[in-house]
Order: sequence, then structure tokens, then C-alpha cells
Amino acid sequence: MPTYDYQCQSCGHEFEVFQSMKDDRLTDCPLDDCDGNVKRLIGTGAGIIFKGGGFYETDYRSDSYKKAAQADASAGKESKGSSEAKKSDSSASSSSTKAE
Repeated sequence: MPTYDYQCQSCGHEFEVFQSMKDDRLTDCPLDDCDGNVKRLIGTGAGIIFKGGGFYETDYRSDSYKKAAQADASAGKESKGSSEAKKSDSSASSSSTKAE
């Protein structure tokens, strides 16, 4: 059930009401000393929350975005692989120096 925002047209009092979508709109101000009419305000509402597996922001990306992401990922793997090869080369040379 949603929360609706209301504002009194007479006194300006703003309040929230948790009510069903099927319920009628409120018409009277809830303050005892005010009998003004209230107006339902347009709110931003709540954000959508997906629970469970399978809801990711990348699920609905364009094909061009997916291709660019794959290119970036493969470029990252290549540079990581070359840096690891350099590390293993340097460690091999240092271990051969120690063995002598």
C-alpha cells in the first residue's frame, strides 16, 4: 500500500497517509481547529527495488555498450597477463642469480 501526501488548502498543513489505492481520497483536514479541504500532492514515490537473482543494471544495456565493455575487459586481461609475465621473468632471473 502506498503512502500519499496531502496538503490542506486552508491552513497549509501537510501530512502523509498510508492507504490502499482503492480507498477514496481524503477531503477534510485532520487538524481539529481546521475544516479546510485537502489536496493530494504528487510525490516522487519510492524507487523500484528488485529482489532476487537476475536483476542487474547491465542486463538491459545496448549492444554497442556490451561490445565496448567486452573490448575493455579483454584489453585489461592482456595488460594484466603481460605484467604477470614480466613479474615471472624477473623472479626467474633473480632466482637464477641466487642459485649461482
